[in-house]
Amino acid sequence: MGNFNELLHGFGIALTFQHVLIIVGGVLLGLVVGVLPGLGAPNGVSLLLPLTFTMDQVSAIILLTSMYWGALFGGSTTSILFNIPGEPSSVATTFDGYPMARRGQTARALTLAFGSAGFGALSGVVVITLLANWMASFALQFGPAEYFAVYFMAFAGFVGMSSNGAGKTVVSMMLGFACATVGIDTISGSARLTFGMDSLISGISFLTAVIGLFGLGELLMTIEEGTKFQGAKARMPAREILVTLAEIPRYWRTVIRSTLIGCWMGITPGGPTAASFTSYGMARRMSRNGAQFGQGQPEGIVAPEAADHSAGSCALLPMLTLGIPGSATAAVMMGGLMIWGLSPGPMLFSERPDFVWGLIASMYMGNVIAMVLVLATVPLFAAFLRVPFKIIGPIIAVVCLTGAFTVASKEFDIWLALAFGAAGYIFKKLDYPLAPFVLAMVLGDKAEDAFRQAMLSSGGEASIFWANKLVGAMMVIGILLLALPLVAPLWRRVSGRGKSSAAPRPAVAKES
Repeated sequence: MGNFNELLHGFGIALTFQHVLIIVGGVLLGLVVGVLPGLGAPNGVSLLLPLTFTMDQVSAIILLTSMYWGALFGGSTTSILFNIPGEPSSVATTFDGYPMARRGQTARALTLAFGSAGFGALSGVVVITLLANWMASFALQFGPAEYFAVYFMAFAGFVGMSSNGAGKTVVSMMLGFACATVGIDTISGSARLTFGMDSLISGISFLTAVIGLFGLGELLMTIEEGTKFQGAKARMPAREILVTLAEIPRYWRTVIRSTLIGCWMGITPGGPTAASFTSYGMARRMSRNGAQFGQGQPEGIVAPEAADHSAGSCALLPMLTLGIPGSATAAVMMGGLMIWGLSPGPMLFSERPDFVWGLIASMYMGNVIAMVLVLATVPLFAAFLRVPFKIIGPIIAVVCLTGAFTVASKEFDIWLALAFGAAGYIFKKLDYPLAPFVLAMVLGDKAEDAFRQAMLSSGGEASIFWANKLVGAMMVIGILLLALPLVAPLWRRVSGRGKSSAAPRPAVAKES
């Protein structure tokens, strides 16, 4: 009952006129971010962060999470109408969503996507509601060694569960660690990796890096690919929407299975992109119509959407309770909390319960409002996307560079954003994942501090990381995750399973 009473208190905070307006505005901004190639949820959230510095903390996080829900729904819109995923996690939706829309069943395809996405997202928020206090209480037992073990487990999880290859993930993560060490060492007070440049003494701005990597990098890729918006017509008759919503329960097994996959991969470092592809592959293997996937099968839309949105919701649970973001967007939000002077983790629940439960209550409202608004605005965004990219592209570039400058009002940050934009382009061309880089930038200094504090308290004895069952178990799990890329191919060879029957994945940026 404790969680329920606190959730009711959270609704009392979220259901004010001001916060409802913020949720509506955030969802609409998110829809714009989601439908425009070159932006995406991580970059959209990072661009909005400077605008929240004058807001109170509860209103600020409600705005960012509402934009996140809108971006997820918006990415599904372009996947189905134009075969252009606005979000990397929406790629799997294009496999069956676009063929169904091309057959003249646009309203059915979009309603299947939004209905299953809404169920997955709300299920993820229910999981957060039920587990948040328990995870926060559990984390209160942690000391420096336990915190390092958690960070190690998160890093190892990204390596072990990466769909890009363990080697590329490790390279991306190491570069992120290098960027996290730039500036003043928090323990010794000496400058590191500044190369004599005064502008780097304060470190590399996390927001500037994200804006460059996700915004400018994706923009360069879009320009190179010569994206053209030519898609199916978007009419959303109310009767067809209601008929399709009544059809979704027929696929209840697919919805529930995909939601469970998404919740698991949101809490662990799998992320929404991996969840959507995994659930699509599972649905294809377990469906009677598996051979027809890719031709407009309803289950091929329902599965990735339910998994994508449940993972997107659950990714916020480890971020709030443990300070471990479950996705790139959650990492950006965590950076925002730290900028506002809040420390994500178990103490946040005891020190700022109004903040935490107001946020969780707003998640329920944000997802419902996002479902209604996306159904109402599909024709508008379909028409908007027919504006030539030579007009939209420069606007996105100006918004990105303005956002980079706004972070600290330093011209140097504009050049940094351009440099990270070039790096993001190279990452995408070589199919290196960006999420491990972002995770390492956010958690690198925290992991280093926890490690050094643990070693100082033990007199330099590494045995502190095996001193009790809790820290020892987490270290063992981390080592097993690191070994997974080496063991999995051997296991497949021995068991004779061969390659997965899931649809081949196009080369796109990974958000996981």
